[in-house]
Amino acid sequence: MKHINNAIDQYTQTNLTAKCVLDDLIKGNTRFAENKVNTVETNALVKQTIEGQYPKAIVLSCIDSRVPVETIFDQTIGDIFVARVAGNFENTDIIGSMEYACKVAGSKLIFVLGHESCGAIKAACDGVELGNITSLVEKIKPAVNVSESEVCGPHDSSNTEFVNKTIENNVMLTIDRILTKSPILREMKENGEIEITGGIYKLSDGKVAIC
Repeated sequence: MKHINNAIDQYTQTNLTAKCVLDDLIKGNTRFAENKVNTVETNALVKQTIEGQYPKAIVLSCIDSRVPVETIFDQTIGDIFVARVAGNFENTDIIGSMEYACKVAGSKLIFVLGHESCGAIKAACDGVELGNITSLVEKIKPAVNVSESEVCGPHDSSNTEFVNKTIENNVMLTIDRILTKSPILREMKENGEIEITGGIYKLSDGKVAIC
């Protein structure tokens, strides 16, 4: 645990590696799970980041209110970009945001974060049709389809194993599609400029498990 009163600057960001960033996020999550988070001088960080920002990562998360991204990774002002959509899947705007974060703003890591007991995943498992939610769950259906060939028993939200497998498959398929749909991010990864990974946040204990 330490006191944070300096925001990430360009020099610090430039010298970070993707591995260092991932390690930092995981260590931050460990602090969160153990209730040992850093203290932060927010007023100082607000003033230091007025003229610019140099976040080290971009996290794609679900909108779930139980998964406040900066909090669970013990990050603060200026540390990470966060994109959120129910079911934590990619779309054109989110991929564009990732390209901005990495290619323009210098972030070193893309992290796709799923979570336990995800309502959007359960809705996709159950084939829910309701307004614009119908279109949303269609984006998650590929993960449902993969899980159907991997898990026995009911293929709906009554089967916890099926839901959990779909949460994991959704993260991995999202990562694959990001790299397929973005030549910019794919090239950056191939050149070792960035990495992309995923994990699952457990509501039960506050810990993130890397997929």
